[in-house]
Amino acid sequence: MTENKNTRREFIKSSAIGVAALTLGGIGMSAKSYGRIFGANDRLNVAVIGLGRRLGAFIDPIAQAKSNVELIYLCDVMESQMTKAAATFATKLNYQPKLEGDFFKVIVDKKLDAIIIATPDHWHAPGTWLAAAAGKHVYVEKPCSHNPYEGELLIKAQSKYGKIIQMGNQQRSAPESIEIINEIHNGIIGKAYQATAFYSNSRGRVINPQQAPVPAGLNWDLWQGPAPRKNYEHDTWDYNWHWYGWDYGTAETGNNATHEYDIARWALQVEYPEKVMVDAAKNHWMDDGWTMYDTMEATIKFPGGKTIKWDGKSRNNYSTYGSGRGTIVYGTEGSVYIDRDGYKLFDRDGKLMRSRKAGSNEGGTQLGGGGDMSTIHIQNFFEAIRGKEKQNSTIEEGATSTLLCHLSNIAYRTGEVLECNPSNGHIINSENAMKLWNREYEKGWEPNF
Repeated sequence: MTENKNTRREFIKSSAIGVAALTLGGIGMSAKSYGRIFGANDRLNVAVIGLGRRLGAFIDPIAQAKSNVELIYLCDVMESQMTKAAATFATKLNYQPKLEGDFFKVIVDKKLDAIIIATPDHWHAPGTWLAAAAGKHVYVEKPCSHNPYEGELLIKAQSKYGKIIQMGNQQRSAPESIEIINEIHNGIIGKAYQATAFYSNSRGRVINPQQAPVPAGLNWDLWQGPAPRKNYEHDTWDYNWHWYGWDYGTAETGNNATHEYDIARWALQVEYPEKVMVDAAKNHWMDDGWTMYDTMEATIKFPGGKTIKWDGKSRNNYSTYGSGRGTIVYGTEGSVYIDRDGYKLFDRDGKLMRSRKAGSNEGGTQLGGGGDMSTIHIQNFFEAIRGKEKQNSTIEEGATSTLLCHLSNIAYRTGEVLECNPSNGHIINSENAMKLWNREYEKGWEPNF
């Protein structure tokens, strides 16, 4: 498969680099107008962009009758991914979605109402604002941005185009998490002052990348998208892009801390930090292809004497806190342990006062997956489009939590303690660090809105 470059160029040209001047049916339309498009049954036409390991999370929320959606496109830059995804959905649907390798052909389809983006990180924000400019609502997997500037642009795009944009921070839709965090806000543990967020995994040795032919069926140019062009290196396209430098991924902090930072920030009711300090290093398989830290401890200070700590161990699976991932919230009168399995409430003496087990089957640290929590979160996105539910997490919330990942990475990359403006998170003590607020884009992909 080769990319239809004319499609991309014409779309970018017509949209002033994708967002500035595109005018298509659906942009800025009222809820009443949407009702006419959807028809009496409010059916939504959706597409999934990126059909890799996260695909399993989208099957149930699309296939369930109560979602009332029709999957009209499966899109990926790798032909084999589309074939596999089509076979997977064939067991759940009584119709066949179209297979399309060109993102730009998908988003200009006027029949399409919403897209789900599950591409590599560097595509998340550009894909979102291009789709929003084309009149589509967007569910974008975490992290919602590749760098802090893109997070700001997503908030701007949501406001400009009036689309529903929701990040895949699915624990925001977990009934147990909603329950206990509301209670934390109401003082069940007194004043909440600190949260320790954690993740541990047993990732192994990573292949050392070497220049290689582009795999059969892969549109390498479109895979790179907004990133500066490079020759293909072995195994880059399939997951290991996470660890091969900063052009495509956001390291383990962007990959997984996004979730736990989000819960911690939600529980503490904090927004932008005033100081970020990290201790991070690569400690395992020093000669392999992994190019950034695999271990990080971060301390993030907020106004009001509140602190979030991050303990991330990608390649040492010691269960420091009793599970592979989660968040512990400390208050003046007690503590709460929150993870995808539910919560445990303790008094100040450490006595277990109450617990609630999650009914969800959501995965913890394994690759891909999905589960009840993702299903509820995606269905909340669908209902928010219809105007029947309030979003459990807006893109403002998603982008603000993702910023903590970016600041942690910037502190690691510069070796500096970052002092930030608590009104917007901007770094105020280092021009060198602030240079990493944005990225270099491939010519023609620069955001311009």
